[in-house]
Amino acid sequence: MNFTNKSILITGGTGSLGKALTRHILGLPEKPRRLIIFSRDEQKQFQMAQEFPESEYPMRYFIGDVRDYDRMYRAFQGVDYVIHAAAMKHVHIAEYNPDECVKTNVGGAENVIRAALETGVERVVALSTDKACAPINLYGATKLTSDKLFVAANNMRGSAPTKFSVVRYGNVMGSNGSVIPFFIKKKASGTLPITDANMTRFNISLRGGVDMVMHALEHAWGGELFVPKIPSYRITDVAEAIGPECDKPVVGIRPGEKIHEEMITASDSYNTWDLGKYYAILPQNPRFNLDEFVQSFNAIKVQEGFNYNSGQNDDWETVDSLRDLIVEHVDPDFSWQ
Repeated sequence: MNFTNKSILITGGTGSLGKALTRHILGLPEKPRRLIIFSRDEQKQFQMAQEFPESEYPMRYFIGDVRDYDRMYRAFQGVDYVIHAAAMKHVHIAEYNPDECVKTNVGGAENVIRAALETGVERVVALSTDKACAPINLYGATKLTSDKLFVAANNMRGSAPTKFSVVRYGNVMGSNGSVIPFFIKKKASGTLPITDANMTRFNISLRGGVDMVMHALEHAWGGELFVPKIPSYRITDVAEAIGPECDKPVVGIRPGEKIHEEMITASDSYNTWDLGKYYAILPQNPRFNLDEFVQSFNAIKVQEGFNYNSGQNDDWETVDSLRDLIVEHVDPDFSWQ
């Protein structure tokens, strides 16, 4: 995608995916006019600015909170593309601080939409999660609400040029707070706690997440919820890959956790299309011509009743493949021995 003379803003830009997006965008031959990192943590912005200083890159660092509409409106001035990655994402923390999670994940989404429409942003891509599909925890429920808000925003835009889309994916390998870095740190203690021996999760690399956001920015017609075709892993295989000699006691799941995750439910199947590398869940009444969309992407309708579940996947990581991925995407010095 050509970002020449474009201004891009990433909310929650100091997170794992925000930094990966920054590296990718700044590494493209056609660099943007500005890349704005919008987040509320000054220390993380300070640290990120050591790697991407404004003196060498077209970077801007903007302290602010997505809960604050006035600050969002100010930050969006002159912005062409917005990637909305800011969220409260830890399931158990959201369970104990529900009002804070709602303010950030739902109120923040509303502020992003409103500010984008008011300032004439061209494209908005919002990040979702597998936990938003048939949610049983508050985090998932707030992200499902956020997804619905961004999809519905295409009906609110009137004459505004803004196109809103959503990308939904599983656990990002090596992201802050995820299981693999946690197990790597715990390995030295000789114990890796297993929540449930049957637990499975979808797995995507940071690069896979970046590619998906770039795809949505370039190809979305407005209203799509993109889902990648990615492998699953068993939590027991992750533990075996990292610490084969460690004790692996089963400690039970935390509040709000599922044994398996879904990204497409059987109810979604009626509006889901196979685009090749991705699935797209479309609005029931899209603003675009569906026949033209299908022809443009060679889209194939999935079968009624189709669902996409981490425990029933056709593609699985193994202990050996997980070790290779950890070295490639998480820790190049990792050794399981």
